Amino acid sequence: MPRLHSFVLSLLFGSVVTATAQTLTVSVSNHADFACKDAPVVVDLMNYLPPNTRITSAIVTDAAGVEYDSQLDDLNGDLVADELIFTVSMPANSTAAFVATLSQTEPQRKYEPRVTAFMKLWDQKFEYPRINSIEFSGNERPLDTYNAIYGHGAMWESEYGGFRVYMDNRQSVDIYGKPRPSMVLDKTNFYSTRDDIRNGLGCDILFAGQSVGVGSFRGWLDEQTTYIDSVEARGQRIVAAGPVRSIVEVWDKNWYYRGRILQMRQRYIMYAGHRDVHFECWLQGTDDTSTFATGVQKLEMDNEGFLEQTGLAGSWGRNVPDKAAPDLIEGVGLGIRVPRPFLRETREDDTNYLCLLRPRHGFLAYDFAICASMEEEGFKSSAEWFSWLRQWDREKRNRLDVTISLLPTTEERNLHYTPATLLIFFEEAAQQDVLAAAQRYGCSILYTFRHMHGCAVRIPATKSVEESIAYFKRLTGVLQVQRDEVINVR
Repeated sequence: MPRLHSFVLSLLFGSVVTATAQTLTVSVSNHADFACKDAPVVVDLMNYLPPNTRITSAIVTDAAGVEYDSQLDDLNGDLVADELIFTVSMPANSTAAFVATLSQTEPQRKYEPRVTAFMKLWDQKFEYPRINSIEFSGNERPLDTYNAIYGHGAMWESEYGGFRVYMDNRQSVDIYGKPRPSMVLDKTNFYSTRDDIRNGLGCDILFAGQSVGVGSFRGWLDEQTTYIDSVEARGQRIVAAGPVRSIVEVWDKNWYYRGRILQMRQRYIMYAGHRDVHFECWLQGTDDTSTFATGVQKLEMDNEGFLEQTGLAGSWGRNVPDKAAPDLIEGVGLGIRVPRPFLRETREDDTNYLCLLRPRHGFLAYDFAICASMEEEGFKSSAEWFSWLRQWDREKRNRLDVTISLLPTTEERNLHYTPATLLIFFEEAAQQDVLAAAQRYGCSILYTFRHMHGCAVRIPATKSVEESIAYFKRLTGVLQVQRDEVINVR
């Protein structure tokens, strides 16, 4: 099952391949005592590339040369890639090295999508053209903005489930179940026919009503949840649409909330191989005393659930998603986790398991997850689902430990090497063994790096650079061996 895990991400800039290509060496360590599957690796390119560098493609490979699906995302709409994303699966307590070759001229390779996101307009000719973004005046009736979008809002999915966020004042999250891992929303658009269901395409599996559904963001007034009413404008945008990560953005301008005027921007983020969604929210005009709400609803039939003071909640039961088809009863599992910095308290009412939220410096975040009882290889009981949620929460609490180092780069014609000097990078636990092996080999230890696990050595005159590189690469725990680069400044 897809899970997000803690790992250490070390980025080391390598040499310029051409005047328009660069190489990143990415060392990923999973220090957890459990394996990780489809754990996302996100590289903020703006931290490492010169200003105004426009990367057009990235190819990610591991030490064996196996290529990994990846994507470049432009987060702010300026047509410049901001982040590189790929996912990795690793055993417990392990380290692996990856190489990302970046180009400023080549087009990005196409990979089979494992996530996607889209938004479509409702039109009289039933063509439903795709759009990248839309904004409505806050004076429009919520029902009109809701009906202007085919499917009632932006949609996204991974192999394990689908989602949509309503284009109205509710901004509720609705969910879609599938019997088998597949990508189907572009075909059904949440409007599954009975033939679609019989053919294994899945369907809408939740009737949220006035509840929080799963992970829907709400205001909090007079001890109850409120919709996002009284705004000057509201909109949605597709930021990223796969193949590895999807991002849907929602915004509200001049939201009048509890006597204040707020500007709000939200993002729903989903990675390939995951059934969970990461939610982020930025709020201007508020402070840390403000309160908001989210949670999971109680299912209308056979509901079982729990709510922990730590901010973890789950529910399991059955419901009728489409009241016009009362015979179609769907089993659903819902879950949410709110990190402690953003959790004010937990509440329970007749409809929901609620988590009250507090922003930190105008920001808050949480995660939510779903399952469908129709899944052929999924969860068969509330006990199984709740057990998964607790393990998911444990894994999400293992925060990423990221250390980044930058080696100089220049154009290839200006690139030279220090004679007989090698740079060796290794796992933290391997340092003493590597240094001892270098001395046995006849090397002089020139220095060890302070902010990463590595050293520089001078190889003996009797050894060639090539055979020395091969020697160190064979050592247990060594991640990378390369020649020391010198930049000639003219």
